[in-house]
Amino acid sequence: MSRLGKTPIAFDSKVKVDLKDNVLTVKGTNGEMTFQIPPTVKLTLNSDSIKVDADLQTPSGRSISGTVTSIVKNMVHGVTEGFTTVLELVGVGYRAQVQGQKLTLALGYSHPVEYGLHKMVKCEVEGTTRIILKSCDKQVLGQTAAEIRKYRPPEPYKGKGILFAGEQILRKAGKSAKSAS
Repeated sequence: MSRLGKTPIAFDSKVKVDLKDNVLTVKGTNGEMTFQIPPTVKLTLNSDSIKVDADLQTPSGRSISGTVTSIVKNMVHGVTEGFTTVLELVGVGYRAQVQGQKLTLALGYSHPVEYGLHKMVKCEVEGTTRIILKSCDKQVLGQTAAEIRKYRPPEPYKGKGILFAGEQILRKAGKSAKSAS
C-alpha cells in the first residue's frame, strides 16, 4: 500500500462524519454522502480525521484499502468544496439550455436532445455553448458528463462535438487530391 493510503484523511469542523454498521455518512455544506465500507476494511474516526486500516497481508486487502481511502477522500472533498466539470459544444448551431433538472441540447440532429440530470448534479449554461456541471459526488458527476458527451463525441476531421474544457482533439487530414501525372 502506498504512503498516501496510510495517511489519515483530515477534515474540518464544518464536516460531520458518522460511522454506524459499516456505513460511513459524511455531511457538509454541499450535501450528504454515504458509503458502505467493505468488511475487510476498518475505519477509525477521530475528531478531525479518518484512518483506513485493512489486512495488508492479502492482495485484495492492499488494493481495497487504497480504493476506500480514495473514496473517503473524495467524499470529504465533495461535501466541503465540491467537484466541477466543464463541457464545451463545438460546432455550428450547437447550443444548450437548462430548465430545472433538464438539459436541452441542439447538436445538429433533426430534433433537440433532452437529458434528465441526476438530482445530485447542478447544471449551468454559460453563453450557449459552455455547460458547467457541479456535484458533491465525483462518480455521479463523471458519469453524467460521459453520458452527455456520448450524444455527440468529438470527431477528428472537423473537431466538432462535445469536448471537456481544455481538451484538444488530434485532427486528421481529410481526403487529399491525387496529383495528375
